[in-house]
Amino acid sequence: MASLWHGSGAVIAVIALFAAAPTSAPAADTTLTVGKANQVSDAIIPVDVGDRLGIFKKHGLNLTITNFGGGSKMVQAMTAGAIDIGDGAGTEMAFVAKGAPMIAVCESTTTAPFLGIGVPWDSPVKSLAGLKGKTIGVSSPESFSDWSGHELARKQGWGENGVKTVAIGGGPAPALAALRRHLVDAVIGNTSQFLAFEETKDGRLLAPVTSFEGNVASGALFASNRLIASNPDAIRAFNAAWIETVDYMRTHKAETVKIESALNHFDENVMSREYDLVAGMYTKDCRFDADSLATLKRSFGEMKLVEGETDMAKLYTEAYVPK
Repeated sequence: MASLWHGSGAVIAVIALFAAAPTSAPAADTTLTVGKANQVSDAIIPVDVGDRLGIFKKHGLNLTITNFGGGSKMVQAMTAGAIDIGDGAGTEMAFVAKGAPMIAVCESTTTAPFLGIGVPWDSPVKSLAGLKGKTIGVSSPESFSDWSGHELARKQGWGENGVKTVAIGGGPAPALAALRRHLVDAVIGNTSQFLAFEETKDGRLLAPVTSFEGNVASGALFASNRLIASNPDAIRAFNAAWIETVDYMRTHKAETVKIESALNHFDENVMSREYDLVAGMYTKDCRFDADSLATLKRSFGEMKLVEGETDMAKLYTEAYVPK
């Protein structure tokens, strides 16, 4: 798929345009290590898009991007001091409440149309109602996908144990293996991967999680306490570059589809369908939505992620949002 990227004159021209554009970034470049909770999630992948377009570079940032198979693994890397920025989901704010050395600095997406429930191609399950009592694969314990599985059971009236969730890892490879071998009845993962599985008849998309979820802070960016203490301006630059990237993606479908297809190796037809599902989910300014915070607070209690009452104001900050 690399030839899609290198062979596209239009995309190369876009990169040149960004590289030549004036910028107010610091003169000295800063290197940041960014950890992604999922390799191909639409809520997370803008960091790759902006890096390829040179937008983060324009803001004085050199990025080293590492993929992790779930939010808990990303937080482990943050705790170990291996990453500066975490690119994940709002549910990882529970780790902040439990003492992880980081804080949320941007709500990147409010809803989760990029996340869906997929089943094996030959599964007898034809609707969400057919998942009662079934086993659903999720990326990791206490992750957004894990919470979504239990939220489905609650919204369907099945009770807390209406489904069983098991950790299989994040990304297309473990999901494909689990569906092909019927290790689980369903998987909660990126809708793009299920759309791709449909083309090979390995799996199919049953429904996006937006069919039973509201605003959930599905995407969030985190900064390490170490970075906050040593270089707060780098966080402001990162958020500014992220917002600029999302603005570009929102208005350049063809170019975005081509870049994302090259990044995750899904066919452009798949990514075009995915783009139409997710284009409206990104926040325009990184600010945190009250409904999202309320849903997160409820989820922390429902999943027993945090003991006692959670003060959500201590888990995020808008101090690094561009004015």
